[in-house]
Amino acid sequence: MSKKANIEGLYTALEEAAGLLDTACSRERMWPVLTAFQDVIGAVVFNTVAGDSLSFDFTTPLSDGDPYERALAHGLVEEIDHPVRALFADLRAHMPLQGYGVDYAVTGIFNKAYALFPMNRRQELASLADIASMPPGLAEHMGTFAAHGLDGKISAIAIDYASRTWNVYFNGLSAQHVERGALRALLADFGMPDPSEELLAFAEGSAALYPTFGWDSDKIDRVSFSRRTTDPVQLPAHVEPSLDKLARNAPYTYDGERIMVYAGVLAPDREYYKLATYHHLASAALDRVRSRN
Repeated sequence: MSKKANIEGLYTALEEAAGLLDTACSRERMWPVLTAFQDVIGAVVFNTVAGDSLSFDFTTPLSDGDPYERALAHGLVEEIDHPVRALFADLRAHMPLQGYGVDYAVTGIFNKAYALFPMNRRQELASLADIASMPPGLAEHMGTFAAHGLDGKISAIAIDYASRTWNVYFNGLSAQHVERGALRALLADFGMPDPSEELLAFAEGSAALYPTFGWDSDKIDRVSFSRRTTDPVQLPAHVEPSLDKLARNAPYTYDGERIMVYAGVLAPDREYYKLATYHHLASAALDRVRSRN
C-alpha cells in the first residue's frame, strides 16, 4: 500500500472494522499516525484480542529502520530508557532482517513493533541468544525450545511497548510439534497449566507459536498458537462471537477470499482468542504465520 498509502481509504476501513466490534475509532488520534507512516505502510492487518478492541498491523521496509524511531521523530511516542530499545539495532547489525512491522491501537497507542526475518531464513536460538541486548528469557528457555524441536524456526521478534512485554515467534510447526502429547509436554515445561480440550484442539491445527515474556523476566507469561486460514469457522463462533463477526465482514482490498490468522492464548489464569484479518497484501514480510499443508 505504499508510495504513499491511501490513508483516507485506510481510515475508512479502520472505522468499518471497529464498528463490527462496537469499539470507537478516533480520527483525531489515528490521523497523525497515518500521515507519519504514509510513505512506508506496506501490508495491513486488522487485529482484535477477544473482540474487545481493534488495532492494525502494517509492515515497513528495512530501509526505513526501526519504526519506533519514526514514531519518535513525529512526536507520537516518548523515548524509553531501557536496554530493550537497543534490540532492533543489534538485530539489524547481526541478523538478516527482511523488514519491520508495527501494531497501532485505533486509539493512537503504539502497541508493538516487529523485527521480521526472511521466512526462508528462519533463525537459530544460539545466534539470537548471543545478541547483547536480547532479553534473558530466550537464553533461559533455549534448552526447552530446542528439546521440543523449535530451533531454527524463529521468524520474528516483537517488542510490546504498551504492555512492557516481548515475543519470540516460532513458525513452520509440523504435525509432530502440535500432537497432543507434545503440546501438553511443551506447555508443562513452560510452566503453563493444562489447556482446555477446546484450546488443545485448536492448537493441534496451528502452524506457529509464540511465548510472551516480561521485559525483565525470564518467566513465560503466556503462550499463543496461531493458524492461518480463509475459513471463519476455524474458530467456533460460540467461543468469541465478536471475532466471528469480524472474520466474516472485515473489509479487504485483494482478490479472492479474506485471509485471517486466529490465535489461541493460554495464560496461567485464563484462555482467550485473537483474530487478525489481512486488509491489504503488499509484502511477504508480514507472513509470520504460514498455512500448514
